[in-house]
Amino acid sequence: MIPTHILLIEDDPAVAGSLRDALRQEGYDVTWKNTGAAGVAFAQVQPPHLIILDVRLPDGSGFDFCRQLRQLKLRQPIVMLTARREQMDKVLGLEMGADDYVTKPYDLPELRSRIRALLRRAYGELASSSGDLLYVADLTLDLTQSRVLRGQAEIALTPTEFRLLVHLARHAGQALSREQLLTAVWGHDTPIESDRTVNVHIRRLREKVEHHPSQPTLILTVPGIGYRLVG
Repeated sequence: MIPTHILLIEDDPAVAGSLRDALRQEGYDVTWKNTGAAGVAFAQVQPPHLIILDVRLPDGSGFDFCRQLRQLKLRQPIVMLTARREQMDKVLGLEMGADDYVTKPYDLPELRSRIRALLRRAYGELASSSGDLLYVADLTLDLTQSRVLRGQAEIALTPTEFRLLVHLARHAGQALSREQLLTAVWGHDTPIESDRTVNVHIRRLREKVEHHPSQPTLILTVPGIGYRLVG
């Protein structure tokens, strides 16, 4: 069995060393890069299963490297490490394409739990689907390969975005609250702090699947409740 490969992008040798050792004890194969550019270059050649990305790097902001990874169509889960606690930093990370964030000094068991949850959602539950296809307007959702197609063109979604779209599609026509979406997509074991997380991911999803994101016709806002995908 091939071990799960995690790419750690962190410039502090002490932090990187301790985290790498802890993750290796969990059975993960860990590659460490100490700059954002080196991490992005490595991910293009040897795509990992998950990326842990520090916000403060010597050659730039982790937010910018996160956005670069997504622009390169790398869709694996990304966990941001930030030393700051401001809510805006966390929202910015989600805006750039991150799936989760952990504030330093982080609790190692909590980080392990988040990694396991992200990997399970990205490769476990969805990967074990029975090959069904879901059709939403002019989109085709391939549950086996976790792909979204418009005609023959693939729309690159992150694992969290794909899971969110699948859940909306499976409840097409139904108004879902942000709390329902948090529970279904992120799960009880992921301590997401705010409904704003859902809003950010919905906005990112609209930018990718709507023909006119500023005037959505597929994923609609239901005032006072949450969101509804048109049946």
